[in-house]
Amino acid sequence: MRRGGFKTVIALLVMMGFSNAASAAATAVAGFSNAAAAAVPETFSDPGMEARARHLQRQLRCLICAGESIDESASSFAVDVRRLVREQIAEGRTDKQVQDFFVDRYGAAILMKPPVEPATWLLWLGPFGVLAIAGGVAWVTIKKAGKAEA
Repeated sequence: MRRGGFKTVIALLVMMGFSNAASAAATAVAGFSNAAAAAVPETFSDPGMEARARHLQRQLRCLICAGESIDESASSFAVDVRRLVREQIAEGRTDKQVQDFFVDRYGAAILMKPPVEPATWLLWLGPFGVLAIAGGVAWVTIKKAGKAEA
């Protein structure tokens, strides 16, 4: 599997509803250190840094909750990622560097709006595929019911 492929699979499993298996895998991949996480404040005293942190947290998806940003989620994964975001802001990294860090670690699926590229086509086109399959099943069911009545 190419670099980031495992991360994409985890994110896709979470988004498809296989949260228990993917949750364990995502936690294993995360590898957060409790010592580093404890050194970062929950909120910044500087309003500008706090606004940046909140903005970045709204741009990152919780891989456990799938539909929520890490800013909204109460999962342990989101708590750890929020601490990492704040740690990186405190170190002086730019918003782009922080996002790139998480994309490198978890793949583009961690972004609330992942870029459209071959690695994320399933994320963008998956809902339409599910809708097409459901429409096909409904069409076949209606056709069979029509033939049974005739």
